[in-house]
Amino acid sequence: MLKFAFQTPTRLIFGAGKLDALRTEKLPGKKALLLTSRGRSVERSGTLARVLTALEVQGVTAVHMPIVEPNPLLTTVMTAAARAREEGCDFVIGLGGGSVMDCAKATAVMATNPGDFWDYIPSGQGGRKPIEIDPLPIVAISTTAGTGSEVDGGGVITNPGTQEKSGFGGHIGLFPTLAIVDPELTLTVPPLLTAFQGFDALFHAIEGYLSKKANPLGDMFALEAVRHISAGLVRAVKDGRDLDARCHVSLANTLSGYVMACGRLTSMHSMEHALSAFHQELPHGAGLIMLSIPYFQHMIQTGARSDRFVELARALGVRDAVHPADFLRALHDLEAACDVADLRMSEVGVTREEIPALAEKARSSGAALFELDPVALTFEDTVSIYEASFR
Repeated sequence: MLKFAFQTPTRLIFGAGKLDALRTEKLPGKKALLLTSRGRSVERSGTLARVLTALEVQGVTAVHMPIVEPNPLLTTVMTAAARAREEGCDFVIGLGGGSVMDCAKATAVMATNPGDFWDYIPSGQGGRKPIEIDPLPIVAISTTAGTGSEVDGGGVITNPGTQEKSGFGGHIGLFPTLAIVDPELTLTVPPLLTAFQGFDALFHAIEGYLSKKANPLGDMFALEAVRHISAGLVRAVKDGRDLDARCHVSLANTLSGYVMACGRLTSMHSMEHALSAFHQELPHGAGLIMLSIPYFQHMIQTGARSDRFVELARALGVRDAVHPADFLRALHDLEAACDVADLRMSEVGVTREEIPALAEKARSSGAALFELDPVALTFEDTVSIYEASFR
C-alpha cells in the first residue's frame, strides 16, 4: 500500500473554454500530424476548425488524418506513422476521445522506431521489444470524457490479425507533453456515448482502487473520480447541454487517468478488451458495463476488498453504506439511471459458444492485469463471469 511511483511530465490545462489556450501554450514542434476519428464529429462541431486556427496563430502546419476507429487498429497506426515520416512531422496531436489519443501515442512511437508496432507490445503475441528511440512529442486534446488517456502514459491498440486488443506503455515519452481538457467540447456527445464514456472513467477509478497496485495517491484520485461521476453523469446523460454536469464528468475522466499513472487496473479491462477485439464495433464502455455487475459480484463473493467496496458505495452516494452489496446496488442504480442497465452482448454479435475463446484471449493478451486482481481468477472463474454477463 505504501509503495508506488508517480511521474507525469504532462502540462494539463483544464476548464470550460480552455481550448483557446492552444493559441498561446508552448507547442513541441512546428509541423503536427493531427489525428481525429473517422466519424468527423470534430468537423461538425467546429472543434477542428478552432484547432487549425489556433495552430495557424502559432505558425504550426498541420497534416490532418481523420482515420481513427472506435477501437484503433494496428494498420491505422502504421499508416499514420508512415505519413508522419513522409511529411516530416515533428509532433503528433490526438484530437478526440481515448481511441484517438491512444492511436496518437502508438503513431508517435512508430514515427521514430523501426519495424511493426506489435513488435513493442509487451503481452500475448507481441514482440516485447523495448521502445529504444524516443517517440515524437504528443499533444492530447480530449473531446470526450472516458479514458483519461490525455494524462497517462499508455494506450490500447487492436490487432485484428491476432484478435488481440493489447495495452502498451513503459516509456516516459508516451505521456503527452500538453493536455487540454475543455468540458465544452463534450456538450455535443450523444447521451448513449456519454454514458459509455462515463462508465469507462468510473471503472478505471474503481478497478484502480481495488487493484493490488492501489496506493494512497491513487486512492485519492480514484475516490474523487467516483464522486464526480456520481455528481454529474446522470445529469450529463439526461441533458447534454448541462455544462456543470459535463465539468464533473470531464474531471472524473482526467482523475481516472491519474489513477492509471500511479497504479494499475484489474482483469475486468482485460476481459472487455477480448470482447472488443473479437467484435470491433463494440464500444469499450459498453463492454465494461455488460461485465460489471457479475464481475464485481464475484469479487465480493470471494471476500476481496470488502472495506473498499463500502467506501466506493459511499463515494457513489450511499452515505450509510455498511456492506459490499451496497456498492452493487449503487452501481446498478447508476446504470439504470443512465439507461444502460439492460445492454445485451448478443445484440453486438457475441455468442455463448465463443466464451471459452474470449476467456483464453483475455488471459493471454491481458495477463498482467489478472495478476493484479485482489483474489486470483481461474480460467473457470473467467468463463463463469462471461456467462453470467451474457444476455
